[in-house]
Amino acid sequence: MPAATRSSDWYRAWGKRSLDVLLALPMAVLTLPLLLAAAAALAVVNHGQVLFRQRRPGLHGQLFTLYKLQTMTNARTADGQLRPDAERLTGLGRWLRATSIDELPQLWNVLGGELSLIGPRPLLPHYLPLYSPAQARRHEVKPGITGWAQVNGRNAISWEQKFRYDVWYVDNLSLRLDLRILLRTVRRVLGAQGITAPGHATTEAFQGSATPAPPSSPTSSP
Repeated sequence: MPAATRSSDWYRAWGKRSLDVLLALPMAVLTLPLLLAAAAALAVVNHGQVLFRQRRPGLHGQLFTLYKLQTMTNARTADGQLRPDAERLTGLGRWLRATSIDELPQLWNVLGGELSLIGPRPLLPHYLPLYSPAQARRHEVKPGITGWAQVNGRNAISWEQKFRYDVWYVDNLSLRLDLRILLRTVRRVLGAQGITAPGHATTEAFQGSATPAPPSSPTSSP
């Protein structure tokens, strides 16, 4: 077995989890004051609603509870339906999303083992039956707070593009790639790039691919 392959296998099995704990633990401790300050501000703006909890599919599609800061209100229409995202997203919530501070509670998901720092973003459970077989391969690794799709467009690219990036990441996972994604993430967060999809407050819902694209390598590569 080539040395590069042995190294990649070791990283998938043991190294990636070690990197997650090594980085997430000090990050969670150092950002705790910022998280508490944001939570206090949200408690005022959202009338006590601070933490957002939602079930998401993780490794092999197994559901876990994802934590984020609550950036939207629960405002509803007269018939009880949630209002559109653009109407529920508060000014503070928009800023927390732009700075990615709303994602800080997910560091505790990482420490709990449900998330990795780097991997395909965990999406909604009702998307699972909409994936093509190639797209479903994104669940062959743990989902992440950031990923290859996020540093190559985030919400500003199409779902098909995101899934091609996700599957390419699954096939090319390595320590070198993960470190590159971390560095790119810092640059994109500082530049507040790709936060929303064009014409949407966040991103449009995935409706399934009319013609699923094959899992080809994206234009951008390490």
